[in-house]
Amino acid sequence: MSRAEVENKQEEEKIEKGGELLFCGGTNWDTLGRKGTSADGNLVSPTRLRPLIGIDIRFVASGCTSCHCVALDVEGRCYTWGRNERGQLGHGDMIQRDRPTVVSGLSKYKIIRAGSGRAHTVVVTKDGKSLSFGWNKHGQLGTGSTKNEFELSPVSCQVPEATNAVCGADFTVWLSSVEGSSILTAGLPQYGQLGHGTDNEYNTKDSSVRLAYEAQPRPRAIASFAGKTIVKVACGTNHTVAVDSNGFVYTYLVIYRLGHREQKDEWAPRIVDVFQRQNVLPPDAVVSAGSVNSACTAGGGQLYMWGKIKSTGDDWMYPKPLLDLSGWNIRCMDSGSMHHFVGADESCISWGHSQYGELGYGPNGPKSSANPKKVEILDGMHVISVACGSAHSMVVVDRANIGDRLDQLDVYDGKASVEGSEEPKAKSPAAKKTTKNNSAKASNSKKRNKSNDSSESEEEENESDDDSEDGSEDENGHIEEKRQRGRGRGRGAKKPAVEKSTGRGRGRPPAAEGKKTSQRGRGTGGKRGRPRKS
Repeated sequence: MSRAEVENKQEEEKIEKGGELLFCGGTNWDTLGRKGTSADGNLVSPTRLRPLIGIDIRFVASGCTSCHCVALDVEGRCYTWGRNERGQLGHGDMIQRDRPTVVSGLSKYKIIRAGSGRAHTVVVTKDGKSLSFGWNKHGQLGTGSTKNEFELSPVSCQVPEATNAVCGADFTVWLSSVEGSSILTAGLPQYGQLGHGTDNEYNTKDSSVRLAYEAQPRPRAIASFAGKTIVKVACGTNHTVAVDSNGFVYTYLVIYRLGHREQKDEWAPRIVDVFQRQNVLPPDAVVSAGSVNSACTAGGGQLYMWGKIKSTGDDWMYPKPLLDLSGWNIRCMDSGSMHHFVGADESCISWGHSQYGELGYGPNGPKSSANPKKVEILDGMHVISVACGSAHSMVVVDRANIGDRLDQLDVYDGKASVEGSEEPKAKSPAAKKTTKNNSAKASNSKKRNKSNDSSESEEEENESDDDSEDGSEDENGHIEEKRQRGRGRGRGAKKPAVEKSTGRGRGRPPAAEGKKTSQRGRGTGGKRGRPRKS
């Protein structure tokens, strides 16, 4: 059996397996990462979501810049909830939803895979069709056009025989079964993250230094992969990790998270030399990408990581084994803004920086952890799938052999969708200010917008989002400085990137834990070795 056939068989087996979805992290979707964020909506322990109790969820998706969630059940239904200011939930409106809600526009399809970006969502059906919805300013929906900046309901992507889709912040990567075109990309090319060897940069006018980046709305196959078959892919904010059928690992854009031992941007895929010869990735390898780091399992199941691993300290310039997880049988992993979740053996493990309880350690556990640590309340549970967002985490656990332990977990009701508003709540107080102040701010805003790069995301122009707050400087490094100044390419400004790649998080962590507590969420820490078998 070929490697590609093994991959397909494993995916088919995953499709039929489902379990209970548990959630932890922030639920104030309209304010997450913004000023005035409240700790009241934080779920600091893994919590059941009432609309999904008893539903067999087999796959969950979010993204390191996402403030919305996607869940797929064994019947192929797609549920979305969270922030919806650009239609990224696919319900035909911009109303925020706190409760998982079935996307009715996908009801005639069986959805098997999904990806989530900053403000867009892409799904893949069992028969190889791909659909997308949300923000399309940079062509990240792959429809072939940017005529509609927002697609509030599912639209078709121009990708034949799609098998998977993953999303970066403002771009999308598809895997396809078409020979010679196994990987395609569309969206914002500003950092070379589409893998075509260019950022499509140009001056808006001959006499202007203001730069723009030509969007790529039509999915295009990466030429350098023409003779290879890509079987796994993961996306960070502005970089991609791909694995071919031979077990070789390739990465492209941006500097320290690529694993090439040097601070150099790669605008086309480049092989990671650590994973060659006797250390190629096996067919069941796990591949993950966070906002500023990458990870994969190689020979013997050893987990390797590279990039910015912790909020403080030096970046890992090349893949290094994470010794804390040596000996664990890792089945799934995902990374958020600066936190990580792993499903291994009969345990769930998390670590990283946390502001909203996204590590799931409970009210009596630590908020953050520099080293991998068991989520004690889930110890002994078999994890099927994990997904990390900007400020939240999702875990799907097998209901078999856990007795009534799920009944001991908290249940979150959320708000009904009718309680949502098309206008973000964070913007409401601004409307109450005096006309004089509003006029002055509007004038200043116009001046700022004129000096901004025409390709800047709407979050950077109009609001302080959790994505841009946690990711803009850390994730973009010296390129972010170039974008803010708008003065030429600025390729040499690497020193500020290192200086700025320290711990993120504007504003202080919440002083109080969330109201939701768990009866068993003490998070006392676990041993680093393999758990004892009973």
